[in-house]
Amino acid sequence: MDQSNVQTGELYTLQLPSKQESITLLENLIEEIADKHKVSEDTFANMMTCLSEAAINAIVHGNKLDPEKKVIVNADVEGRRIVWTVTDEGDGFDYNTLADPTSPENIENLTGRGVFIIKHLADQCIFNTKGNEVELHFKI
Repeated sequence: MDQSNVQTGELYTLQLPSKQESITLLENLIEEIADKHKVSEDTFANMMTCLSEAAINAIVHGNKLDPEKKVIVNADVEGRRIVWTVTDEGDGFDYNTLADPTSPENIENLTGRGVFIIKHLADQCIFNTKGNEVELHFKI
């Protein structure tokens, strides 16, 4: 059998109910993967921050805390990288028109920093066209 097309990575999937307490399930998965794959403390902290932000955004803004809607989280570990995807069932948003949280008129705002933080802490951050899915890449 030709081994060149065999996937050697590991795939993890979570379906989270759209309530903020669901974040604990995600945190447990992040810890499990980080322990198993010996992820550095810095990368672990960045993953925890980014994925918590992405999942909270999906639960609150995407699914509007609707208990009938789910947030799907996937982690694909291959070699020394992890690609996470966080998808909600909402209408999406235009990630290109977000206000800059570092500009003077926004600096005192209590919200609006999540996507900014994610883009700076992940090695790569890709939104789908609709804006209801984010893909986050981390080298481990």
